[in-house]
Amino acid sequence: MDVSVDQGVGGGSEGERPEARLERAVRVAEQALIEFEIAVETFRVEVENFSRLHHQRLGPMYARLDELDARIAEARAARSGDPEDLRLAREARAAVMPMPGVEELFHDWVDSDGLSAEAAAMLTDRPVQPPKRVRPSDEVRRLYRELARQAHPDLAREEGERRRREEFITRVNAAYARGDEALLRELSEEWAAGPVAEQRLSESEELYARLEWLADRKEMLSSAARELEDSAIGAMLRMAPDDPERLLEEIAEQLLAQVSEREAELAVLAGPVQ
Repeated sequence: MDVSVDQGVGGGSEGERPEARLERAVRVAEQALIEFEIAVETFRVEVENFSRLHHQRLGPMYARLDELDARIAEARAARSGDPEDLRLAREARAAVMPMPGVEELFHDWVDSDGLSAEAAAMLTDRPVQPPKRVRPSDEVRRLYRELARQAHPDLAREEGERRRREEFITRVNAAYARGDEALLRELSEEWAAGPVAEQRLSESEELYARLEWLADRKEMLSSAARELEDSAIGAMLRMAPDDPERLLEEIAEQLLAQVSEREAELAVLAGPVQ
């Protein structure tokens, strides 16, 4: 995800003002940074969606495996009576037991993982809408990219305009994360009808400061991209960049096979002692 600020800067006419060349460099750097940020944001959404779908689709299988592991440990301890086996059985059972009283106390608003999705949606006035896919549709991605390029806060020159763009892009990012094509179209119309940011000629000092700010922001985005790529979910996504949904299916098949193996092992242990 390298961003260069050199492309398109050279080739100025003889006698051209240095500020004009510098301004072109700033514009190139701005556009490169925006493209980089779009790439980071789209990957972040895919990582979050994959994580949520992974939990929704595969969570029950992981829970079943944990329960089978606890039962196997308990059955093995019951057969042997060995203190070490008994200790392992207690630990396995403790690992699958929920936090006592939390769900009842907060009426399903809080569970062992924290605030439930339903409670969070109530607090933010957003409907509960889990992602249907890891990667939003092609049309949603196109609409998002167009809006991000047009309304990105990095294109603002005045603080008031920057705040307006930041608020707008926050809404765009939320709509993209939910894959809401209709809302993105509404936001496109809203942006087209909105005020045009004032553009004014920059002095050399401001342009140099702008380039420095863009370089710092690129560093920050590079760090965020590395964190996403190095995360467990990010690493899984990079295993199947073209078809992440298929990766979920493959993991589900592997988990089902493990469940079958555990159930067979438990059946043997639970049977009569030979």
